[in-house]
Amino acid sequence: MAKEHHYQVTTEWTGNTGKGTAGYRDYERSHEIKVVDKIVIPGSSDPAFRGDKTKYNPEDLLVASVSSCHMLWFLHFCADAGVVVTAYTDQAKGTMCEEANGAGYFTEVLLRPHVVVKDASMIPTAQALHTKAHQFCFIANSVNFPVRHESFCVAEGDS
Repeated sequence: MAKEHHYQVTTEWTGNTGKGTAGYRDYERSHEIKVVDKIVIPGSSDPAFRGDKTKYNPEDLLVASVSSCHMLWFLHFCADAGVVVTAYTDQAKGTMCEEANGAGYFTEVLLRPHVVVKDASMIPTAQALHTKAHQFCFIANSVNFPVRHESFCVAEGDS
């Protein structure tokens, strides 16, 4: 029997500059993403859509969700397999296609994790565990576009 988990998020628009949405250019895209007992995430739209480049946009957060989910599963499987990871950095990249009418969709997310392990003998297992992490990642299993990974793994002192 599948076990359900529920997540509650409050998204509050904070971009009313006094005119509401009287016109497309009359409001900011600013908003706050809130979860009880967690820090508030300042959000906006992508600058291409009149957003604030200093705030997270939904596209950033989608790519971050895929990246962090993969990382957390990977670290879990490494710990189970006796692979000691001492550093992990992912330079993830998402590609979105915007249609002429303004609608859009992601065509892929590419994860590019750079992993440092304690010993060179751990590298082959670490590399293989990316595939397992991909198979278990809740977010990658929930999206309708490909999620690929190009991982790079080195031993401590060789990075």
